[in-house]
Amino acid sequence: MAEIIAICNQKGGVGKTTTAVNLAASLAAAEKKTLLIDLDPQGNASSGLGVDKHTTTKSIYHVMIGTVPIREAVRSTALNYLKLIPSNTDLVGAEIELMEIVSRETILKKLLTAVNADFDYVIIDCGPSLGLLTLNAMVAASSILIPVQCEYYAMEGVADLIRTIQLIKARLNPDLKIKGIVLTMFDARNSLSKMVADEIKKHFKESVFQIVVPRNVKLAEAPSYGKPVILYDIKSRGAEAYFELAKEILIREVINADAQSAGQGA
Repeated sequence: MAEIIAICNQKGGVGKTTTAVNLAASLAAAEKKTLLIDLDPQGNASSGLGVDKHTTTKSIYHVMIGTVPIREAVRSTALNYLKLIPSNTDLVGAEIELMEIVSRETILKKLLTAVNADFDYVIIDCGPSLGLLTLNAMVAASSILIPVQCEYYAMEGVADLIRTIQLIKARLNPDLKIKGIVLTMFDARNSLSKMVADEIKKHFKESVFQIVVPRNVKLAEAPSYGKPVILYDIKSRGAEAYFELAKEILIREVINADAQSAGQGA
């Protein structure tokens, strides 16, 4: 069964899509069968993997409203182990169209049962809101990864999101966990970046991933070429950072699995 990781932060411009695309690509490079679901109506994760979001006729929107089976919406990418379900602005209408459906917050969770066994990881790129689409992602997910930009209001945004996650865990998804917080857009020349990073690490401790994603020109350029950064410039600092993030996630899973085995054997 796949681990389903939702990339969430209601604040825009924190690197959600950059993290979703490049983490998914890095996991795929490690030969983990990975599905990236673009659940943002802007469709930036789709275009970031070379898909023309304006012409796609089988998107996550069509899957969620029931006109296309989920398997038919899964597309190949330039990486052998990475698949994509694209999105576009049609998805804006989904929140309205799904309002009358009973248990509408569980639609994505039910749909994913058809493909869970096909993948090691499902990465969901969420939009910058806490509406019905993001709620569906959180209910479907086994864990939440929170990208946080190293800037002044970061702490406030994370605290609000964690309260929302705790509410969803209590009412809709008791197995939901916080995968961790990844610091993004870090500028080593900026004293504010260092101060915010230190404060977040101090407050959230082991929940913060060790790797810090730097501001990097190659990360910013890669989407315009329809490529994850590892295919655009594998030697860039951005590519190295997301490789390290994927490595941290994989190592944490091994440690957690060993701890669970030890606990069961005790």
